[in-house]
Amino acid sequence: MSKDFELNATLREDAGKGASRRLRRLENQTPAIIYGGKKKPVNIQIPHKDLIKQLENEAFYSHLITINIGDKSESVLLKDLQRHPAKPIVMHADFLRVSKSKKVTVKAPIHFLNEATSVGVKMQGGKVSHNMTELEISCLPANLPEFIEVDLAEVEVGQIVHISDLKLPKGVTSVALALGADHDGAVASIQKPKGADEDDAAEAPSEGEEAAE
Repeated sequence: MSKDFELNATLREDAGKGASRRLRRLENQTPAIIYGGKKKPVNIQIPHKDLIKQLENEAFYSHLITINIGDKSESVLLKDLQRHPAKPIVMHADFLRVSKSKKVTVKAPIHFLNEATSVGVKMQGGKVSHNMTELEISCLPANLPEFIEVDLAEVEVGQIVHISDLKLPKGVTSVALALGADHDGAVASIQKPKGADEDDAAEAPSEGEEAAE
């Protein structure tokens, strides 16, 4: 688990599209909202440069975030981002309140290890196929991992790595597997490159050729 992320924000009094545009254009602030739990939603604004810097870390999208508002703070998860379609600008952000004593559900990024040196690639000439790039997990906020590791070192051509094959961190469970074995999806596989079977068949001698020998 990585350290918690932190952002400083101020309350946003004016609402509406016009007010949001002024915030972004004149003050370089990103309008945002904090909602969930038993409290009322709170409209806030965050310095755009601070938010952009945090978004460079993939763990920010699935990790616990502390938002400081004056002398108070909120523990949240990032739930939604609205980006400008053509410019590197975050138009709006949604944050969900969380309790440190209640489990949360997030999608954690998957990191694939030892792809190039795996048995199926290095020894058998196969190609890795990624079926998932993130995994939906459930755990307490304190147990949120930065990512889920998938080690492909021993995977051979024709083999499939399923969710049930993953070694999840302590206290972390797969949302899909909790629904039953029929939800045990494929995470990755190693397959022969297209055309390999045809090449093998072309190189194999025919019965007539074997007889002639």
